[in-house]
Amino acid sequence: MNQLVDGEWRTDAYESTDEEGAFQRGETTFRDWIAGSDVPAHVDAEPDDRFQPEAGRYHLYVSYACPWAHRTLLARSLLELEDAIGVSVVDPWRGEDGWQFSPEKDGCTPDRVHGSDYLRELYAAADPDATCRVTVPVLWDTAEETVVNNESREILRMLTTAFDGLGDDVSLLPDDPEARDRVDEVVTEIYEPVNNGVYRAGFATSQTAYDEAIDDLFGALDRWDAHLAENRYLVGEGLTEADLCLFTTLVRFDQVYHTHFMCDRQYVHQYEHLWPYLRDLYTTPGVAKTVNMDHIKEHYYTTHPDVTPSGIVARGPDLDWEESHGRDRLAGSPPTPRADD
Repeated sequence: MNQLVDGEWRTDAYESTDEEGAFQRGETTFRDWIAGSDVPAHVDAEPDDRFQPEAGRYHLYVSYACPWAHRTLLARSLLELEDAIGVSVVDPWRGEDGWQFSPEKDGCTPDRVHGSDYLRELYAAADPDATCRVTVPVLWDTAEETVVNNESREILRMLTTAFDGLGDDVSLLPDDPEARDRVDEVVTEIYEPVNNGVYRAGFATSQTAYDEAIDDLFGALDRWDAHLAENRYLVGEGLTEADLCLFTTLVRFDQVYHTHFMCDRQYVHQYEHLWPYLRDLYTTPGVAKTVNMDHIKEHYYTTHPDVTPSGIVARGPDLDWEESHGRDRLAGSPPTPRADD
């Protein structure tokens, strides 16, 4: 697969599966934190005073197709940080040159900060000797002219804590320290079997690795379906980062992961509680506008030739996202509706 090696773009730089055929996700590279961030206990880092949370200073580079980048778009929207943090959107199709900017394409933008043709140009500008994958999301600092962070979970936490004075009064984390720790635990609990589990299944190159991924994935979905029978959200009575992290996988599941990644034991819309939960989140003000299903489907079905060599985009089921979800009966409430929704 493709990445930067000593600042040069290579198309044969690393293998994504191990000797047993199991998918191995690479580590992200830039891991600085904005001053004022609430750094989770499991992260060995401290906020850096170089990076002050200022409106207009930071820029997000995202793909609507990518579930990891989608987390940050959700937080930016729900916290009403659109005016404080700019965004550039890459082409959903990713070829040998990596993520690229195609402003002529519907839903895409130019690189609104640098005018770059490819996302890798930003990585090389931040570190001319970089050896790393070029991924989204990217949080760029226009004052220091560098990448602050390209780890989605950490960018999400920065948006929900360091920037809380720049948006509205919505919070995506509980005030209680124990409940906040529980959010971190749940984000970790859903990562490997669910968020990464669909990729483990789709990119497996051995039956054993695929079967293990599928067992983990649907075991976790069954577990959370049962949890949501009596709980409106994953943690406590309010929408949190944990729900955002699960949402970005669930919203792609029936249209992409079920077919493209062979996660076909069951559709999400066949789950008694996960499906109404997903519609509840989707209809939360500020969420639906961050979902671009055309970008999602184009990316997955045309960018992974080892999985779908024909490049034909599957139609997928016809789902009614606006159907009444009935979850208002459960304790908890969504964030305060925005004035423009």
